[in-house]
Amino acid sequence: MKEKKARIIYPLLLSALATLFASYLILRELEWEEHVSIRKGVCLFTSGLLFFPCLFLALNNIQIHTHKGRKFIRSFKLRYSDVYDISNKLVSAVQAVFCCLTGLTSIQYSCTRNILKTSHYISEAYAWFGAAYFFYDVWSMYKVWSAKVTQQKLEGVKNQILLKTMRLTAYLTQNFMIVFHHVFIGCFGFLVITYLRGGLGDCFFGYIYLMEFSTPFVSFRGILSKIGLKKSRWYVVNGLAMLITFFIFRVAMFPYVVNLFAQSINVDFFTAVKKLPKNCLISISLLLFPQIYWFLLMANGAVHVLCIKEKSEKLAENNNLKKKTR
Repeated sequence: MKEKKARIIYPLLLSALATLFASYLILRELEWEEHVSIRKGVCLFTSGLLFFPCLFLALNNIQIHTHKGRKFIRSFKLRYSDVYDISNKLVSAVQAVFCCLTGLTSIQYSCTRNILKTSHYISEAYAWFGAAYFFYDVWSMYKVWSAKVTQQKLEGVKNQILLKTMRLTAYLTQNFMIVFHHVFIGCFGFLVITYLRGGLGDCFFGYIYLMEFSTPFVSFRGILSKIGLKKSRWYVVNGLAMLITFFIFRVAMFPYVVNLFAQSINVDFFTAVKKLPKNCLISISLLLFPQIYWFLLMANGAVHVLCIKEKSEKLAENNNLKKKTR
């Protein structure tokens, strides 16, 4: 039975690869600076809606229905909710890699030309494809949350439609802010890159894509925590890498990009801020302030972890000294 269930892994992985190949076929005839049409964009969005769930389900099945996957689950005593959460974080890391590749391509092409006007089609193309991720992630997070919720709370409900409605309502109520954040980024971020950029080129928006550079470290931090390695050296090293990359690519990057804009129009930093299109200024504000808040939370957490580690090391040294003196 388990072998039969494992067979679905290959169709899921092939489907995920097929969506990437389809996206390539959609874009291969475009010129470097050509805009993505709505028809092509909708096709890319559909590809994204298929790619991310297929990858998520494939990773779940690899862990649950393969010998090595079950061994991994037993070794770290994982629950189904942990398995779903690990898959969610791995897909998040994959999406972050796609974002970074998009950003680097846009920067390499646009920043070496007219940085105010030059754009590469990859920026708009991934805005369409990547927007699907945020809607997929709402569903994926629901799967993680649903696996954590005990059935006892809804034990008396026998109607399956009513049961699912109640679970969905409870999920949206308890996770309203993060669901709103995902829908907002998926819609507003997409509109900014495709339509509301005020004529600015990809040299600036390529850096916005690089905000995802810290995401793999955030994902691996969560995975290390799930598998019980929160006190390991790997967790500390990954946490420091996460903190550094988060600050560089999600906080310091914004004044850097504004300064880049200032240099391109030969004005000082504060004059450049005033000259930014209102849509860009609003977008920067909406993106920057949450990043500062999250960075401060991360920094506080990192200090806490390092203090605990230092205390445990001192305690271990004291215990060793007591044993030697005896």
